[in-house]
Amino acid sequence: MDLSTAVAVTVATLRRRPADLLPFYLLGTAVPAIARTGLVLALAGAYLHVERSGQLDAAVDALAGTALTPPSTEDPEAIAQWARGVEPVVEPLASPTVVGLFAGGVFLTALVAILAFAAVSAGQMSAVAARLQGDRGGTAGVAGSRRRWRTFLGLYVAEVVLWVGIVALAGGVVGVAGLVGGPFTGALVGLGVILVAGGALVLVRVTFAFAPAAVVVDDVGVFDGVSGAGGFIRANPVDAAAYLVVAAGVLVAISSAASGAVYVGGSALVGLGSAVVAAPALDLVKTALYGDHRGAVDPVNEPPAGLVEQATDGLRRGWTELAGFVRRTPLTHLVVVGVGVGAGVVGWTAAEPFAGAVSTSIETRLVGHVPPVAAVAFFGNNWTVAMATAFGGVALVVPAVMSIALNGAILGGVAALEVNRQALVAFVVPHGLFEIPAIVVSGAVGVRLGVVAWRTYRGRLRRAALADALEHAFWVIVGVGVLMAVAAVIEGFVSPYYWRLW
Repeated sequence: MDLSTAVAVTVATLRRRPADLLPFYLLGTAVPAIARTGLVLALAGAYLHVERSGQLDAAVDALAGTALTPPSTEDPEAIAQWARGVEPVVEPLASPTVVGLFAGGVFLTALVAILAFAAVSAGQMSAVAARLQGDRGGTAGVAGSRRRWRTFLGLYVAEVVLWVGIVALAGGVVGVAGLVGGPFTGALVGLGVILVAGGALVLVRVTFAFAPAAVVVDDVGVFDGVSGAGGFIRANPVDAAAYLVVAAGVLVAISSAASGAVYVGGSALVGLGSAVVAAPALDLVKTALYGDHRGAVDPVNEPPAGLVEQATDGLRRGWTELAGFVRRTPLTHLVVVGVGVGAGVVGWTAAEPFAGAVSTSIETRLVGHVPPVAAVAFFGNNWTVAMATAFGGVALVVPAVMSIALNGAILGGVAALEVNRQALVAFVVPHGLFEIPAIVVSGAVGVRLGVVAWRTYRGRLRRAALADALEHAFWVIVGVGVLMAVAAVIEGFVSPYYWRLW
């Protein structure tokens, strides 16, 4: 199979039953939401500590009359004077307990992120291999995530170790050459070392690019996976090099699109497209190439419907699935609403001591508002949050509930500090009628996914049940996207303006 055939297979696989594959890539967008749980809990514990110990009152007292915004000038003396003025505010909040809690939260967040990324990657590649072999991707992804996460973690650790080792060895050789032979000799040796080390790093990267495909196609461990990837590269150097060029081109295109999207508010959409379109496409291409090398690919055909018709049918199905989910799970939605409202009260209470000393202003935030740019940014950001909330719930409910609570607390805190609450309410209501229910639905999806995941982990449900739940969650999130699009248009074009008439 050449690269062009692999690309055609990739397009056909993505179009045929996308809900059997893409949920695992939406899970990838939820990894930050899963990982930040530890940090959020640590920060909540730190706040309780400073509030109970009286340090919060000391900080609030010191805050009165203190300018928190650093000076715009680059004068070192002015900056130093500002830092001395802020120090009495920060010092009561920087106790050893607070620092320890924060450090522990950061460590736990990093650890969970690494483990979650390995598990999600294992599920993604297992689902990809299954789809290319004509099997159901959902059940294969669920099984692969549980069986192969250690293998994928081992692959990532091995690649990092090799990169660090090559760079360290190259640096050592150049350093020794400079000491022994002088600067000129060191420079000549350094040029040769850069070329050799650069080639070695490229070889490591392309080998480990195909190693995950070897792991899932051959069902092997780390060493056999790397060995299988090396055998594929030796047997198909042109295809391997072509894939590397395509992957590099995709990364450059994404970076360029992200840079340009900053000016039109589309950064979040570019990131989302990278996560749920570019990432699965590259995984499919390399797995198709390796699978054909091993004689383990049974490509699917493209669906008979055209792309526009398929997209329209998908939006319609997403809306239908969303409406049905809301009707079937009223109690779950009520619980999510309770969490959000309760967190809003907590956020208001936590921020209230700072009212007056710290303030927010919706009118100030709307200065320079450009409706189309803002609408695109609101849609991309809010839909991404909804996806992370929903699919983060697969980690036993907690990240979904935490996301709802965090959003509620932020909204409550901002409302407590707002200088013109009537304006804030007037701004939020029109688009909030669509956006807030959409966030609630995403939280309810996360809760349901977490319950199913827990019951599957305990052996009370089969893996197919979790695969079904992931597929259903995908379609509900498509419906949530429709709500978010309507909310974004209103928030961009209506909410900032209509209330000014009164």
